[in-house]
Order: sequence, then structure tokens, then C-alpha cells
Amino acid sequence: YGHQMQVDAASRELIELLMPICIPGAQGRVVAHLGQSLDGRIATRTGASQFITGHADVVHTHRLRALCDAVVVGSRTVSFDDPRLTTRLVSGDHPVRVVLDPRRRLSCDFGVFRDGLAPTLLITSLEQAGKGPSKLGDAEVVGVETHEGRLVVSALLSTLKARGLRRVFVEGGGITVSAFLRAHELDRLHLTVAPVILGSGVPALELPAIDRLTQALRFSTRQFSLGADVLYDCDTRNAPPCKDPPCKDQ
Repeated sequence: YGHQMQVDAASRELIELLMPICIPGAQGRVVAHLGQSLDGRIATRTGASQFITGHADVVHTHRLRALCDAVVVGSRTVSFDDPRLTTRLVSGDHPVRVVLDPRRRLSCDFGVFRDGLAPTLLITSLEQAGKGPSKLGDAEVVGVETHEGRLVVSALLSTLKARGLRRVFVEGGGITVSAFLRAHELDRLHLTVAPVILGSGVPALELPAIDRLTQALRFSTRQFSLGADVLYDCDTRNAPPCKDPPCKDQ
């Protein structure tokens, strides 16, 4: 009986965490996730990032994939981690995999472009899309508007929405998540903090510099335990505006 009570409590917490993403009104929303150290790093200076957070956070990432129509990552994430971006640790369909590569630098050697596990899009600039083949391995190449060499996030989301991909999960890395946050196109940010200090490395978020604390983004948050880690569920919809658009996707 005591074990059953623990299961029920864990289930209730899981429902509370995921409900803002699952409710019907969440259609069209964008959620992002990052796992970081206590000192705000998502990778070492050499790019090693697997795994700063624990197994429970990895499972949480797979749940977010299963709940969304598309999972978005930047080219650096593919280069360093070669992720599969599937839901193999949980029940649910694989999302459409979306890789952002405005300069079209990635090769088809990465598994995401050739494993055939899920439909995959390579998002690049309109110019680059017109120059090369329409496919990279199994992935469809799609051109999106850019500004000063950077993908325009609103144009990207419009392109995904036109394909029926309304609920979008931005999985990483930090530059890509920062891009959505700077463009005011992020509805929720799940930031999981592990009890570890790297001392140096890749920062979780990179936003325009501020001079006063009143300019800082201050979110309404909830906290959840994921094993030894702490997940902060940040409602980013009502955050003060962040200056210096457009954003940098790569």
C-alpha cells in the first residue's frame, strides 16, 4: 500500500509538470529544455555533455519528444552528440527531427540523416537550399528566411506549422534555445540543474548584455525533483522583452 502511494504521488507530480504542454490550448506552443551544471554550463570546453544531468532527466527529454510534433536542434548539437532524437526510452511516436544548419555545413555522415527512424528536415537558408540537392541523406532540405546569416525563428515556426508541426520541442543546444528566447518565440523553458560544477565550458544561455538588474528576464517558475537534479519549469510568455533582435540560431 505504501508503495502504491509513492507511485500515485510520482504520477501526480509528472502530470503537474507536463500538463501545461499537454492541454489543448498548448497547441502551437514551443517548449525548450537544457540540462546544466550548478555553474550554468551545458558542456565542457571540448563539447563533452553526455551526461551532465542524470538518467531521470534523460527520460524527461524523451517524454518531451513524445509529446511534441517536432524536435529542433542546432548543427553544433548534431556535430558534437550525433543524437538520434527518438522516443526509445518512453512510449510514443518519434517526432519529426528538425536540424538547423543555415550555412549547410553538415554532412550526411550523422545518424539523424541516414538511420531512417523518423522523418527529418534540414533547415538552411533559402540561398543554400537553392544551391544543393533537395536531400541530405534521408533528410529533406528546406529553405527558410535568414537575416544577417541567421535563421529567422518566426519564419522557421511558420514553415513547421504549414507542415502540421504545431507543438515544437527545442532540445538544444544553448545557442539554439537562446535564439528562440531572444525572438520571444518560447513559451516554456525546462532548465534542469545537476549538482556538479564544471568550472568552465559552454554556457547554457547567451543573451544580450545588460547593465541593470531591472533588465534581467524574471520568470514565473515551478520546481520539480528529477533524481538528484532539480528541474525549473519556467513560464517564459510574460518575461520582460529582451533587446537586440534578431536571434542567432547557430
